[in-house]
Amino acid sequence: MSRLIVVSNRVAPITEGQPTAGGLAAGVMDALKEKGGIWFGWSGEIVPAGAAGEAREQALGPIRLFTVDLSRRDYDEYYRGFANDTLWPTLHYQTALARFDWGEFAGYRRVNALFAKAIAALAAPEDIVWAHDYHLLCLAEAMREAGCANRMGLFLHTPFPAPQVLMTMPAHAELMRSLCQFDLIGFQTDIDRAAFADYLVREAGARQGRGQALHVFGREIRTGVYPIGVDVAEVRAQALAPARDAAQLRASMGGRRLLISVDRLDYSKGLRQRFAAFERFLEDYPSARGDATLLQIAPPSRSDVQTYREIRRELEAEAGRINGRFAELDWMPLRYLNRGFARAQLMPLYAVAQIGLVTPLRDGMNLVAKEFVAAQDPQDPGVLVLSQFAGAARELTAALIVNPFDMTGIARALDRGLGMQRGERMERHADLLRVMRRNSLARWRDRFAADLAGRKQGIVPVQ
Repeated sequence: MSRLIVVSNRVAPITEGQPTAGGLAAGVMDALKEKGGIWFGWSGEIVPAGAAGEAREQALGPIRLFTVDLSRRDYDEYYRGFANDTLWPTLHYQTALARFDWGEFAGYRRVNALFAKAIAALAAPEDIVWAHDYHLLCLAEAMREAGCANRMGLFLHTPFPAPQVLMTMPAHAELMRSLCQFDLIGFQTDIDRAAFADYLVREAGARQGRGQALHVFGREIRTGVYPIGVDVAEVRAQALAPARDAAQLRASMGGRRLLISVDRLDYSKGLRQRFAAFERFLEDYPSARGDATLLQIAPPSRSDVQTYREIRRELEAEAGRINGRFAELDWMPLRYLNRGFARAQLMPLYAVAQIGLVTPLRDGMNLVAKEFVAAQDPQDPGVLVLSQFAGAARELTAALIVNPFDMTGIARALDRGLGMQRGERMERHADLLRVMRRNSLARWRDRFAADLAGRKQGIVPVQ
């Protein structure tokens, strides 16, 4: 009987009997628990070159977790180099920040081959391999070269760029040829899938097959749209749980209104533009001064990359400047927390807020938007203000959709959201929940796993 082998850059830290961190971890664990399987990835450890690459096992009921260490060279070339200095900015349309080096691309392929070799030693011929995200675009090719004929699929959590953007990366042709060794490639939105197909048709001579299949490089690959979701009931239950942080936040607001944003500290999240838009809101709507506070939670990310250190310094300076301009003795307009919170701590914080402000410049999906909606009280919900360039905007059309580059437009949406009557808020919230319950985390997992296994469950467009 076939097992599922999940491969990701990192294996989430998991303790038996404890809840997972949510998102990918929750979806993956549920899929593996059904019939047992393997989750494989990097341990997060950097070791001397001679000690890298050997898999270590941890048993967790019917699931086996395997991790490998990386050498400093592997980390620098595969992870910090090509994955995060080249692929990440290119996939998010930030080509001015992308840096390409052929040696780092070779290192990326080398680590994908290292993963493939370890997985090949674990996999039976009938096992199904499900890889995740931009770190592993060359994994299927490496596994084919290692002699594996297993069914293999990749789900891309990030956006996929338009062909002309992808082609700014010198290795685009080699990368796409490798990627097409997967049997099924899943995307967050129809726009991402169309961009992938457009590249292959225009640049590689692909022919459209039945449904969303493509014939290219002598083989057929299937593609599909699988919007990742959240467990609405679980998020609401976490939001209702007693939480000291939420109680302290509510007390500190003193009846004022709260806007909340939660993002990794990353240039794709639009934090600079968001701070500027909030400043414009305070300028254009003076009645909000002393009444509305933006809480921005931005845990550090990739602090060994210069670009990220610069973002942190800039945001700290901007937060200080805005507060210095508008703050009063008993009110601070912008609370900027440069640290992380556990998921169970965040859900009660979302429930306190009247506005969820989610304005990435480009995002594959953005589960913060969905978690904010799910955490709200259906009888008196807050309002989601959402970037049109987040994948979630393709589904959550009852949110207030904004252009993250339009400071005046965001300010106008904030004023509208804070002044919205309860009846309209309830109606919009109910519409959002209907979509989220339909495109749940469980449905994302089950549809992709079924299509990868070859069962005819079908690929259903987002409604």
